Amino acid sequence: MYSTPTLATHFARNTRVLRADRPLDEDQMRAAAPSIFAEGKHASRSERYTYIPTIEVLRGLRKEGFEPFMVAQGGSRVEGKAEFTKHMIRMRHAGQAQTRPEVNEIILINSHDGASSYQMLAGMFRFVCCNGLVVGDVVEDIRIPHKGNIQGEVIEGAFRVLDEFEQVNEHTEAMKALQLEPPEEIAFATAALALRFGERGVEATGGHRPAPVTAEQLIEARRPEDIGHSLWTIFQRVQENVMRGGQPGRSVQGRRLQTRPVGSIDRGVSLNRALWMLAEEMRKLKA
Repeated sequence: MYSTPTLATHFARNTRVLRADRPLDEDQMRAAAPSIFAEGKHASRSERYTYIPTIEVLRGLRKEGFEPFMVAQGGSRVEGKAEFTKHMIRMRHAGQAQTRPEVNEIILINSHDGASSYQMLAGMFRFVCCNGLVVGDVVEDIRIPHKGNIQGEVIEGAFRVLDEFEQVNEHTEAMKALQLEPPEEIAFATAALALRFGERGVEATGGHRPAPVTAEQLIEARRPEDIGHSLWTIFQRVQENVMRGGQPGRSVQGRRLQTRPVGSIDRGVSLNRALWMLAEEMRKLKA
């Protein structure tokens, strides 16, 4: 039985997201996520709350070789809070050799309204499908409260995450080397269905309502590069079908539908992490 890990932050459904194949400049980031450039903390914060603009932290990280390739900002229904709301940045370090079909990323999450500490997570971007993965429990999350020398701690934390990517790469290569049998592929996809859709409710007869798609659909390949039976390949196919949706299915009432993409950034991060942990458990079982 697998449960979806939760983050300390919750992004609204109307999150704005911008990703590019080149480092984003500040004008691009400001247009998509203006709260990164907030000039102060929200009025609800006390004097003990240390405010340091995210953009200053990002500029410090840039001097150390980190570049932003994706930014996102959550919305707010509270008047005047939108410019302080949570935001996320996915960064890559210039020292990485571009010899693999994936690249390691550091994910920074912050807000200026007290809803989030600085958080850093380990991630990975897969070029062929433009999907941003989030590493499970291989690398420990780093959370820094709004107190003290935040900028120095964030930069130090980023290098700590960077140092631990060697272990992430080892696990990735191990997943690529493991071949799954058809029943194992279905078992993996069935567990992913539970993570994505959970219990859809209980019928009057006591039975569970079915998910809108089947496990067989989740392991369908969307491109020739994803054909294969390695654990890594199956993981990537399931991850993309779960996150992007667009698969034909049926509602509880039997109506035809297409599955929806995961719209919430926070839900996307949590679900991505859970899928990675599911793949890790399969790797351990097969090792």
